[in-house]
Formats: sequence, structure tokens, C-alpha cells
Amino acid sequence: MNSNGITWVGLDAPKKSIHVAMLLPGREDALSWQEANEEGAVRRLARKLTREAPGEVRACYEAGPLGDALQRELEAQGVICEVIAPSLIPFKPGERIKTDWRDARKLAELLRGGLLTEVQPPSEQDEALRDLCRGRDSVRQDLMRARHRMSKFLLRRGYRYRATQRHWGVQHMKWLRPLTFEQSAGQVVFDHYLLTSDHLDERQRQLDAQLERFGGQDPYRQSVAWLRCFRGIDTVTAVSLVAELHDFRRFRSPRSLMAYLGLVPSERSSGEQRRQEGITRTGNRHVRRLLVEAAWHHRHRPVLSQPLRRRREGQPASIIAIADRAQERLHARFMRMTRRGIHYNKPVVAMARELVGFLWVALYPHEPEAPPMA
Repeated sequence: MNSNGITWVGLDAPKKSIHVAMLLPGREDALSWQEANEEGAVRRLARKLTREAPGEVRACYEAGPLGDALQRELEAQGVICEVIAPSLIPFKPGERIKTDWRDARKLAELLRGGLLTEVQPPSEQDEALRDLCRGRDSVRQDLMRARHRMSKFLLRRGYRYRATQRHWGVQHMKWLRPLTFEQSAGQVVFDHYLLTSDHLDERQRQLDAQLERFGGQDPYRQSVAWLRCFRGIDTVTAVSLVAELHDFRRFRSPRSLMAYLGLVPSERSSGEQRRQEGITRTGNRHVRRLLVEAAWHHRHRPVLSQPLRRRREGQPASIIAIADRAQERLHARFMRMTRRGIHYNKPVVAMARELVGFLWVALYPHEPEAPPMA
């Protein structure tokens, strides 16, 4: 990219203010000032940048709690703006001073040098669906905590459920609800935990219904239906994957998507020594957890269950073939690794990484083909 005549702008944008550092063409010293983080002030900032810059203006700020709203407001005023991945910003180990002004100037200089990694912004529709998925996941976590509190409360008082292995199912709830306690304070605590669990369980069911409704509408209907052809991926997981990744075309290969999700091994090599460690765990943690959960289902031998058969009705044969091959290949990998004595956690992560390749092939907009080896 030819940077002649381009004005580079770094924005450090906390909650209440925006610190601006502008590098004009041919100048090394930055012009710095501060603006309020408000809609009217952002419009004035965009007009000031376009007025004082002799040519094209390119700005950037770190991804954070502001999301993509600031970017949309600036680009609506004609300023090209990028949202930068904070974890991939280069830093000098010897730097011991960090201020908003220094951060803004550093962003402008690194943007001019082409050393920053842009975060692909979702559309407003994709962002809204992503927020719905993350809201549902928050309810799931709250429900899990509420159930843990209940189970530990009962354990301290000697109540243990042994009728079935599955807890919080129909039989468990039939055993749980009639329980009574001699001490009134204990009964109050039990009733409170039970009410909280029931309330969160109902909220989760309502959000699941909303996710199913939005996942059945365009432009998500086809991608969600194809993902549901895979074992271990039903509506909630499929909608969440589509909402979080929102455009598979930005990943040119399965390996790039694996790396984006932090499912590739980290490496510390020097000279002739090569040392690989655990996965990098970078990128989208929510998607990584969903993929690992889906990979767990492939521990068992490949089968076509009745729910999976229903999910595949009316779907393309090419997608079903990819999903069938994924079942066979992931289960074979699990068996090979566990037979060598490897703890089952590592094979499951390896299966999740390989599952990414099959999902990429299914959703990337070209003729489906076999994914390369992970």
C-alpha cells in the first residue's frame, strides 16, 4: 500500500474520552488532542480530521468495550477506521511508561508501518445475533453456578441422589422438589436455590427458542442447517458459530481458522531445538469451547441417531458426506491417540481442531472438497 499522502490517526478510546494522535504526511511529530466520547463529539472529530488532512485519512483503535460503534460513526463521516486486535499489538519489553497519549501515538505509528492486525467487524445484524448468543451463554453459566450451590448445600446436609447417573433431569427433579428441612432457615435457603434454578432454566429455554427462530431466518438459515448435519452440533451451537465467525470467506484456509481460534500448538524454538507446547488459546474463547464440546461426541463410534437423521432431512448430499467423513475421521483419531496412552483431553482438543477443517469446507463458498490434514 502506498502511504504517500495518507494521514494516520491513532485513537485511544476509554469510556468517557478519546485521545487522538494524528501523523500528517511528511511529519514525524504527532498532533494530539482530546475529544469527548459522545456522538456529537465524534462527528466533530471526523470533520476535523478530514479538514486538516491533505488527503486520505486512516484511523484505528483497539478492540474493547466500545465495540464497533465508534468505527461505524467515523466511517459514516468518511474516515477509514480499523479496529485492532489488542493482543497482537507489538510492544517493547523495555517500556515502563504507559499513558493514553503514548498509546494513541503508538497506534498511529504502528498503523503507518503496517504492523497492526485488524479485527473483522461484524454487521449490525451479526453483532445483534452475537450478543443474543453471548447473553444465552451468560444464563447458562449462571444456571450452572446456581445448580452447584444447590448440590453443595444438599451435600453438606447429607442428601445424595443415587437413583440415576444424570442429575437435573426429570427423575432428579422429582426427587429434589419434595425435600424438606427441619430448620426453617435451611428451608428458606433451599427454596431460594430452587427458585433461582427454575427461573434460570426457564430463561435459558426462552433464549434457546429465540436462537432457533433467528437461526431459521435469512441470511443464517442455510449455514445453520448445514452445521446441524454434524454430530454434536445442534441449533444453539450452530447459531453461535455462525454469529461469532459471521463470514468464513475471511479465512483463506482451514489452518488460518484453526489459528484464529487458538487451536494450534504454541511453539518455542531456537536454533536446532524445536519445542511445541499446548494450544495457543488465542482468539474467540466462546467458539473454542463450543467446538471442544462438539468434539466430545465423536469419542463414540460413528452412528446416525434419530435426532441427527431428522436434522439432515432435505440437506445437500455433499454436506452430509462431509459430516459423515468427519464422524469417522475424528473417532479414528480419538481411538489412535487414546490407545497410545494419551490422556483423553488431548485427543478431544485435536479432534476439535480437525473438526474446524470440516466446518470450513462445508461453509466456505466453493465446491466442497476434502480438508487438508490438521
